[in-house]
Amino acid sequence: MTKATSVAERKDKLSRTERKDLTRNSLLQAALSLMGEGRSFTSLGIREIAREAGMVPNAFYRHFRNTDELGLELVEEMGVTLRRLLREARQADVAEADRVRGSVQVYHQYVLENRLLFLFVSSERSGGSRILRMAIRNEVSHFTNEMAQDFRRLGVYKDMSTSSLQMVCGLIVTTMLAAAPEILDLPAGQTMLEAEMMENFVQQLQVVLLGAACWKDKAPRALG
Repeated sequence: MTKATSVAERKDKLSRTERKDLTRNSLLQAALSLMGEGRSFTSLGIREIAREAGMVPNAFYRHFRNTDELGLELVEEMGVTLRRLLREARQADVAEADRVRGSVQVYHQYVLENRLLFLFVSSERSGGSRILRMAIRNEVSHFTNEMAQDFRRLGVYKDMSTSSLQMVCGLIVTTMLAAAPEILDLPAGQTMLEAEMMENFVQQLQVVLLGAACWKDKAPRALG
């Protein structure tokens, strides 16, 4: 059974909206699969993405205007899902130290389960399309702002100014993004190395949080 036949058979059993979502998701997964072969996102063409998904090129244009729009969908998918998972982890009724460890475990699992998506984001974050770089920066801002809001709600650093709290949350998000390549590069089955890496990740975040607890807001100096 070919990929095109498999997709077509599934579509026959679904509603119009479900068929549309299936086609859209097939195009997203096709792009990720091609990148998993070592291709850069900017090198992908619409025809080959459609072919990988088992579709004709015209099907691509019914969902995306160009490859950048498809890339934006991938960035948003990662951001929305991961922000929800981490927000749920932060809301857990546990001690702060356990909350950090729980968030790291959630993040670690999501990165492993979405390897190609994170390889794409890591690559586009520092190169490739300017549109995608800006979209990733926007998602980082969303992560930072939501974390700062949760910290306020939880009473963490309640005397800290908003700008300083966002700076602290920005450091946490940056640390998490930097950990993704290490998670992905670790060979499967290396249980002890994985445990050491996870513990180091937790300690890095705890250092940030400890430093933030000792931080004293200072009034900005006047220039001149």
